[in-house]
Amino acid sequence: MTLHLIFSVWIRLFSPISGETVNPLSEFDPSWNKGQYTVCNTAAQRKYLTENEKEVVYILNLVRQNPQHFNKTVVAKWPEKYGGTYLRSNTYYQSLVKQLSTMKPAPVLQPDSLAWVSALCHAFTSGKAGYDGHERQTDQCQEREYFGGECCHYGHSTPLQTVMALLIDDDIPSLGHRMICLSQEFKGIGVSIQPHKVYGFNAVLDFTR
Repeated sequence: MTLHLIFSVWIRLFSPISGETVNPLSEFDPSWNKGQYTVCNTAAQRKYLTENEKEVVYILNLVRQNPQHFNKTVVAKWPEKYGGTYLRSNTYYQSLVKQLSTMKPAPVLQPDSLAWVSALCHAFTSGKAGYDGHERQTDQCQEREYFGGECCHYGHSTPLQTVMALLIDDDIPSLGHRMICLSQEFKGIGVSIQPHKVYGFNAVLDFTR
């Protein structure tokens, strides 16, 4: 598929989807199925996003809306369930637990189509080139660059693993990914998950104010 064809789908912004969406955190605790959390599923009707990309937005909003509950139900069970028990002694994991325990709710992120175009171009060209980093690889992507903060993640394709990796931010002393994901200042987001010839997959999350 050419980059031109990929960009051509971005105009389909507001087509509704049918059926109910299961809360992606319900496997950790059934309380996540409460109706109050449906407001977090802001990307549900954006057909330009894949189901995994919608779920990344959904999970980030769940974290931002109820950080303490996410901490007690998901983060607390993560080492044994998915991350590996070594995380219990990992300082980055421990700092996430501490931060979420006192974090105030942040606004839900709304899908931003321009940020999505920015994220898509970077994820697609980075994956094709085997590149990791934030520098745009083509003039076309430089022209479409649109974000106030950006997170890039490599290796995972599943939404929750992607979000948890960004939140733990292992071996990133600045905790830059975590700070962007949880920041009170960002209100919009574009997400693209694309194949990567070195890491299998790469996800780009572009945040807007």
